[in-house]
Amino acid sequence: MRNLKITLQYNGKDYCGWQKQPNALGIQGTVEKAIYEITKEEVKVTASGRTDAGVHALGQVANFKTECNIPADRVPDALNAKLPKDISVISCEEVDIDFHARYNACGKTYRYLIYNKPYRSPLYKDLSYHVRYDLDLDKIRSEAKYLIGTHDFGGFMSSGSSVKDTVRTIYDVDIQENDGMISIEVSGNGFLYNMVRIIVGTLVDIGRGRIKHNMEEIINSKSRSMCGHTAPAHGLFLKKVNY
Repeated sequence: MRNLKITLQYNGKDYCGWQKQPNALGIQGTVEKAIYEITKEEVKVTASGRTDAGVHALGQVANFKTECNIPADRVPDALNAKLPKDISVISCEEVDIDFHARYNACGKTYRYLIYNKPYRSPLYKDLSYHVRYDLDLDKIRSEAKYLIGTHDFGGFMSSGSSVKDTVRTIYDVDIQENDGMISIEVSGNGFLYNMVRIIVGTLVDIGRGRIKHNMEEIINSKSRSMCGHTAPAHGLFLKKVNY
């Protein structure tokens, strides 16, 4: 038995998210089907975490166990020949049999794209959040610094999560802008349900002047009502998983 670790990129536009569901198209089920076509084995592919419907990935990591003898460096080509064009395996390596893509992960980086121009772009409509209003980037960058460190991010979690420990550590928040495209990258040891999207929505509302409280007050309140809106899923990318 071998344990293979794969890194994937995907456009989540037409998928219900990572998790396989009986009546919807998921990334997990699509990858498992491709593996079956090349190995004739029914395997379970375990990801570093479940991305929601519409969310994309630049570096999602997953693993699966197999008895096939295909060399690891040939697995990406073999799987990509069976996968749809909006999913791609970009690397594969054989790892220890006990490696687990989710439980062994020690941190992640997410990227969120905001298209900040008056009129929508047909090119970026599925890959970014169109915000037509002027945003104060200096203020957004200044307030984002309060996110860095270990805090109770209980206010930055959507309802429906069963997580009891809401303390997380944010290592860095990097905000760049180029010709109206704003990139917000958030790195941390873990994230709550919709945490990055709520962080982005809060920063957007701060940048528009719709929220008067500063980020430190918002974090300390641990109140969802103090935070901003939840930014849409289609602007979010899982960029990297650390092990």
